[in-house]
Amino acid sequence: CSSFEIPPLLLGCRKAKMSTLSHHHHAPPTMSGAHDGKSAETRNLRPGEISSGTTVIAIPFPGGVVLGADSRVSTGTYVANRVSDKIAQLHDRIWCCRSGSAADTQALTDYVKHYLSQLAVETGRVPTVKVAAHLMRRLCYENKDNLMAGVIVGGWDPVDGGSVYNIPLGGSCIKMPWAIGGSGSTFIYGLCDSEFRDGMSKDEANRLVKLALSHAMARDGSSGGIIRTVTVTEEGNEREYVPGDQLPFGP
Repeated sequence: CSSFEIPPLLLGCRKAKMSTLSHHHHAPPTMSGAHDGKSAETRNLRPGEISSGTTVIAIPFPGGVVLGADSRVSTGTYVANRVSDKIAQLHDRIWCCRSGSAADTQALTDYVKHYLSQLAVETGRVPTVKVAAHLMRRLCYENKDNLMAGVIVGGWDPVDGGSVYNIPLGGSCIKMPWAIGGSGSTFIYGLCDSEFRDGMSKDEANRLVKLALSHAMARDGSSGGIIRTVTVTEEGNEREYVPGDQLPFGP
């Protein structure tokens, strides 16, 4: 099959129609300067459009990679899930961080997981992180008009060791020294630029992932909950979480 088009029924809805009650009487006049109940994130949304946000990050180190994410799933100003798991396993040593539409990214990860398992059986070899990233890129690009998905693919393989690929909205694919994504990422670019350095140890990468996520969660209204991390090495995968009341930084 030459096309990786996803059947429309399997795609998640990207926009929820926000129904409003109609009133025949006019609303009472408001005082000048009164708060309209909308945040800076939601004030400029078009009718029917919702705001969804997250913070995801991946930092490689010699011998592996650390991926991390917050756990808040929001629908506009409503928090739909406080403890979502945004880090999905694609293969034994390959994981991805999901941002954007939860339904879209869940469908994408299911497809890539299926393709990678088929590839491993047919070739008799472990798939590389690069192959996983380019499969994800092709699905995102060929269905970009129907998807709202930003994905970070990271992991370990015998060819490249620990590596990270960023696949933003639109379906481009870029290998990165480190990657961040989601609405909360805009608050931590300076922190990551300042703190990241080549050749960081496993513990240093883990500390920076948790520090960056906690800063983003403190500043971004669409990010919050707990921190989940996955440390991927040749030896295996190590999952951790930090409760919301034990974050390295907070308001």
